[in-house]
Formats: sequence, structure tokens, C-alpha cells
Amino acid sequence: MAGMKTMENVIVLVNRIQRACTVLGDHGGGDRASSLPTLWEALPSVAVVGGQSSGKSSVLESIVGRDFLPRGSGIVTRRPLVLQLHKTEEAVQEYAEFLHMPKRCFTDFALVRKEIQDETDRLTGKTKQISPIPIHLSIYSPHVVNLTLIDLPGLTKVAVEGQPESIVEDIENMVRSYVDKPNCLILAISPANQDIATSDAIKLARDVDPTGERTFGVLTKLDLMDKGTNALDILSFIEVLEGRSYRLQHPWVGIVNRSQADINRNVDMIIARQKEQEFFASSPEYSHLASRMGSEYLAKLLSQQLEAAIRARIPSITSLINKTIDELESEMDHLGRPIASDAGAQLYLILELCRAFDKIFKEHLDGGRPGGDRIYGVFDNQLPSALRKLPFDRHLSIENVKRVVSQADGYQPHLIAPEQGYRRLIESALSYFRGPAEASVDAVHSRLKELVRTSIGETQELKRFPTLRAELAAACYEALERFREDGRKTTLRLVDMEAAYLTAEFFRKLPQEVDKPGPGNPGTGNPSTPPVDRYTDAHFRRIATNVSAYIGMVSETLKNTIPKAVVHCQVREAKRSLLNYFYTQVGRKDAKQLAVLLDEDPALMERRQQCFKRLELYKSARDEIDAVSWTR
Repeated sequence: MAGMKTMENVIVLVNRIQRACTVLGDHGGGDRASSLPTLWEALPSVAVVGGQSSGKSSVLESIVGRDFLPRGSGIVTRRPLVLQLHKTEEAVQEYAEFLHMPKRCFTDFALVRKEIQDETDRLTGKTKQISPIPIHLSIYSPHVVNLTLIDLPGLTKVAVEGQPESIVEDIENMVRSYVDKPNCLILAISPANQDIATSDAIKLARDVDPTGERTFGVLTKLDLMDKGTNALDILSFIEVLEGRSYRLQHPWVGIVNRSQADINRNVDMIIARQKEQEFFASSPEYSHLASRMGSEYLAKLLSQQLEAAIRARIPSITSLINKTIDELESEMDHLGRPIASDAGAQLYLILELCRAFDKIFKEHLDGGRPGGDRIYGVFDNQLPSALRKLPFDRHLSIENVKRVVSQADGYQPHLIAPEQGYRRLIESALSYFRGPAEASVDAVHSRLKELVRTSIGETQELKRFPTLRAELAAACYEALERFREDGRKTTLRLVDMEAAYLTAEFFRKLPQEVDKPGPGNPGTGNPSTPPVDRYTDAHFRRIATNVSAYIGMVSETLKNTIPKAVVHCQVREAKRSLLNYFYTQVGRKDAKQLAVLLDEDPALMERRQQCFKRLELYKSARDEIDAVSWTR
């Protein structure tokens, strides 16, 4: 009893996991396009395969002991039917339950048939289309064994009216998606009243299971065999297919299906015919062939084989589950967890995302990530180069100096020194520094905008919120514009201050010129000093030289102070208060406005929901396996 109990436990275990798979959208081959891991395909299963009108439905009904499957011509089964059988105590009334209708118990199996048809039509319409999404049906009865069977659409060779030309290939591909799995047991249904060499089920089984280890052959319609024929003759020589013999490793099982005449009379006739033809021959290969209890034997045989397959697969299934849980957890961390609905949690999430971005942005500025060095390049290369290229040579040419000095003297010539000329030359020269100063501000502004774009792109948590990402970028750019304006004002003020107050000490240290004695100008200088003609080119060149020296001194000063002003007004403020205004604005938003900011990319939301459901499935499966005792 302990061994039987364990067997029931492991089969019930797979039943529950398969049920969870269907609830959470994992039905095997249909998940390949979404790249989600599939637990369904890792579980042992029994797929019922056969051509149209091969008797698949009759086999399943004989195993269950109830008529519950739709009947008709053409493709009747248009969706996989996952049939889970649950053995109950003898006193329990038989009932059925659909996974899509979990609160309704069916005791009338005619209604079960109707619901299968209706549920098929709900998905495929009242056409002859097929769908890979299964219908999940559980039957609870004291007359069944714990077993899960998957009834698949019947293989066909031609499309009928109302079907696409691809229907033949579509059905075969669907069936193959189940039976290709090495842990899928194949119930190959072949009618006894047809040539087994043309059996669609056997041909397909041979392709996917060439050794015949996981294929169980079932002969149906034994009651429709021609009089005088012997079922043993059919199986005495297994047809050679594609040049190679194909023998199954398990004994064939015969099932007595319903006939068009009175079933009781035919059963009696079949039993008599079996005795005449020695169906119960001593041959070990066919010792179980065509017994009236074939369906019961088949169910028990499949149950035993499934139990063995489950036990063999449990270690690898457990390993797969644990590995997949880790992978899904990692992807969920990457995609982000679901968003809370209350405003407080949403605001907290937004602030956390902003802090993640701000951290990366500061790492770029401080050297933890590349990019901040480009700001230093503005001060170390761009500003000095711009200062060197200022057109002071043209400004301090002899012709310009003469013009400026003469204009500064007005109608009276200067008496001792052309102070007004000096001032005008210096002030107009200093105005040239405004260009490099503003260019430095703009260059650093551009670098900071680049770092904002880069940092937003590198903040993985923001990828799921395109609206928030755009709003955050706009807020950062707006703040950087304010910082740029402050930087522009400050650096230009530095230039203006240099022009507003000249350093007198610089000129006092310059060699003094001596007046040239002459008529009307006796001179007061040292007689030993050579006289200088104020109006000669040499005099104007000296003025240009002195102004150039002063401008050079100011240039060195500004080369050091402009970077200080830019860093103070732009870089430091970007580090300290880039998001301050954004924080203030976000704090004023209500729940609806916050939800808009957290409006995710629909594709990402769908992917996270899929991963969440699949993670839930794998964790549930792990708990189910852990709950089963594996003691033999």
C-alpha cells in the first residue's frame, strides 16, 4: 500500500503542476515565441495521437467509463484536451470540473460534452480552425486511476471546406510539439479495420520515437473487423516503414469500441470471436491483446509507466525549477517589481528612481564613470586656446593705437601720458574676453546635458517608465539652463570687473618716458636720458606693448577665475540641486498625476506580468515537489 500511495502521490503531483501550468498560461509550445521558460514541457505526460476517426475519443471514454467527448465528422478535437483523472473513494459521486469554470461541478456528462464544444467555439469560433491553447478537464471518479491524458486533434491528410490549406501541417506541428518531448508517452491509436501500414499515429510515433520505447500501440474498432479476420494476424508482422522495421517495446492493447448495432449483442459476438481466434494466445508479446478489459489494463499500464517516468525525471525537474526560479528572479529585478497603487508608495518609488539617476550622474562628474573629464577639458584646452586666438595683434596695431589715442585726446593733445588712450585701449581689449567666457559656460552646459542623457540611459530602473524619464530629463535641462544663466552672469561680471578697475600698480612699475626738449617744450626729464618723440611710431609701439602686457596679465587671471566661476555656478549646483525643483513639483502631484509619471511601456508591463505568473508557477511547483514523500 505504501508503494501504491507513493505512486498516487507522484501522479497527483504532476496533475497539480500541470493544472497550475494551464492556469498561469504555460501550455508548452505556445510559449516559444515569448521566450518564457516552460515547465509544461519538462513534465512527463501521455499524449493521445491518431488520425481522424481512428477511435481516440472512444479510447478515452472507455478509460473513463463515460461518454463525454464531442462526436461528429471531420476535425472534432480542435484544441488539446488535458484530461486529468482523479480516483476517489467508492461512495463519492462521479463529477467533472473545467479549469475555466472552477466553481461548477458537472454530474451530467452530456453537459460536459457540450461545454467542451462551446469552449472550443469560444476561442476558435464556429469554424474548423484549431488552437494550441488546451482545455483543462478534471474527472473525479472511483472507477478511474490517477492519470493525465492529452487528447490532441486528429491527424488528417486533406483540408475540408472552411479550413485553410495549412491545416494539415498545422495539426501535425501541434501534435509534434507534444510528442517530440523525450518524456512524453505516446498513445498511438490505430483502427483494427484499416491497414496498419497506413496508420498516421504509428508513422508519427516512428519519427519521434524510433526505438519504440515510449510508444504504446492501441488497436481500436475490433468490433468492426470483417468476419473471418484475426487481430493477431494484423500484429503478427509489424509493417516495415521506410525500409526499417518498427516494433514497439510495450505490448499492444486492443479496445472494444462502440458499434453501430446493439452494443451488448456485439460484445458477446466479439468475445466469442476472440475465443475462436485464440486472442488469449500464449504469445507473451500479445498476451494482453484485445481483452474486454483492455481499457482498464491500458489505464493501469500507462499509470505505472507515467509513475516511473516521473520518478526518473524528478531530480532533473527539481534542478530545472530551481535554475529557472533564479533566472526569473533576476529578470524580475531587471524589469522592476509591480507598482503600488497608493500615492505615498508611488511618490517613494519616483524619489528612489531619481536618487538612482542622481547617483550615476554624480559618479560621472566625480570620475567614478567616464565623462566628467570632458568638463576639465574645457578649462585645460578650450579656454586657453580661445584666449590665445583673441585678435589682440590687430587691436594693438600701430594704426589702431594711433586712432584710439588720438580720439581719446579730443581736440587737445595729451600733455604727459595718454591715460585716456590707455584706458580705452584696455577696456576695448578686455571686451574680447566676453566671448571665451560665454563659450566656456556654454561648453560646460553642453557637457552637463550629455551627462544627464547618459545617466538617464544608464539608470536601468528608469527604462520601464518612459513618461517619468522624459519629465526627469526636461526638469534636468531646465535646471541646467538656470545654472548656465548664473554662470554666464558671473563670468561676464568677472570680465567687467577687470574693465571697471585697472591695476594702477602695473603701470607705475613701467619705465617712465622722458619729454623731448624743444621749442615750446623745454623738457623736465633727465638730461642724460635720450629724448622721446611722443608722436613717433616708437611711442605708439610702446603704448601697444604696455597695453598688451596688461592684457596678458588679465588673461592669466581670467584663465584661472572663469573655471572657478563656471564650476561654482554650474557644476557644483548640478551636483547639489539638479533635481530640487523637480522634487518640489513632484511633491505637489496627486495620485492620478503620479500614476501618469509611472505609466510604463506596455510591452514591458506585459513582459513583467508574464514573468511574474511564470515565477509563481515555478515556485508553486517547487512547493508541490517538496511536499511529496519520496520514500519507496
